[in-house]
Amino acid sequence: MKKRRVGSTALEITEVSFGGAAVGGLYRACPRETAMQTLQVAWDAGLRYFDTAPFYGFGLSERRFGDFLRDKPRDSYMLSTKVGRLLRPVPEDRIPDHSYVDPLPFAPDYDYSYDGIMRSVEFSYARLGLNRIDILFVHDIGVYTHGVEKTKLHFREFLDGGLKALEELKSSRVISAYGLGVNEVQICLDVLRQAPLDCILLASRYSLLDRTAEAELLPLCRQRQTSLIIGGVFNSGILATGPVPGAHFDYLPATQDILDRVGAMEKIAAEGGYPLAAAAFQFPLHEPLVASVLTGTAKPANLARNLQLLDIQVPETEFAKYDPYTVVQKLG
Repeated sequence: MKKRRVGSTALEITEVSFGGAAVGGLYRACPRETAMQTLQVAWDAGLRYFDTAPFYGFGLSERRFGDFLRDKPRDSYMLSTKVGRLLRPVPEDRIPDHSYVDPLPFAPDYDYSYDGIMRSVEFSYARLGLNRIDILFVHDIGVYTHGVEKTKLHFREFLDGGLKALEELKSSRVISAYGLGVNEVQICLDVLRQAPLDCILLASRYSLLDRTAEAELLPLCRQRQTSLIIGGVFNSGILATGPVPGAHFDYLPATQDILDRVGAMEKIAAEGGYPLAAAAFQFPLHEPLVASVLTGTAKPANLARNLQLLDIQVPETEFAKYDPYTVVQKLG
């Protein structure tokens, strides 16, 4: 599989990568055997960049990634995890509900300080059982997660201390790159205007259906030599399922406006002779700033099916037809 460089670093990652939320039990239980089988499908398909986080299953995803990767040659893959949450042990009846099924017995506490990030990295190394993390992402720092007032506090905490921790970790070669792992554009702009970032893992904001990142973030990333890693290419599923009853967009039931837009997109894809999901999966890779497209699932068959979308030819000229704001009007 082809690789692309991360920012101005020496790191190169595969154009398609595997994300670990689902194997940490997001929304439904994922037995260990199934997680290992899914990771093996990713490996056999040539994916060599893997992303996880302490939050995913409260440590469960990191443990499973480490178990799977431990016997692989270390220079044969790239690995990222995240900082910003510390895990605190709790009794089983006090494990918080963050949509993870059968997580480990911990509760996450937000901490974007210097000490918090340093402790988080140490704990991640222990859970992974590996001796190198290539990329660290500051996880879910922004209004989408924290609201306006708490974001101001976390943002200042990060700039006053957390950023220094990341710079020290990179300069001492504990990590090779750092950035943000978020699903909103504004916090990316706020951080990039004050600090350099090698990359941003951005979910759901650069897709066929949601181009929020195009106006300001992409130009600023070009200026700062910051790469993008794009997750959520199906926008919570609707670009894979189509506008069916119960379809979700941005983690919520899709509105009629969204259903209409996706219905119009399905017609474009049908006229072009390819499935809409193939266009959705391939779309971000036509932007040179994008280093990788992240896919994640807890089912080997689903992952294999998603990866087959890369083999479907979608002509370059097709993507210009998918302006999400005018697509319905264009089709009349």
